[in-house]
Amino acid sequence: MPLITIEEAARRLARAIASDLNLYNEEKIVRGIEKDSLFEELVEEIEEGRALYKSRVAEELYSRNLYDRALVDILVKSKGHLKSRLW
Repeated sequence: MPLITIEEAARRLARAIASDLNLYNEEKIVRGIEKDSLFEELVEEIEEGRALYKSRVAEELYSRNLYDRALVDILVKSKGHLKSRLW
């Protein structure tokens, strides 16, 4: 499979991976936000997703942190209704 070289396609892949993390790890995400330990709770899942993302996109796109932005948008912003020390 060829590497993704178009930014919009890389952004979509990052969001799809983050959405899967959100779908399959709801309990960990809620606990992580409530206890301000989200990235520690999901370290394995996030790194697995990061490895997949890195293997699929060109280096110049990987270095733009699109994956990390997708994680914040999907895992954090969508849970703004939860009680947390973060906000």
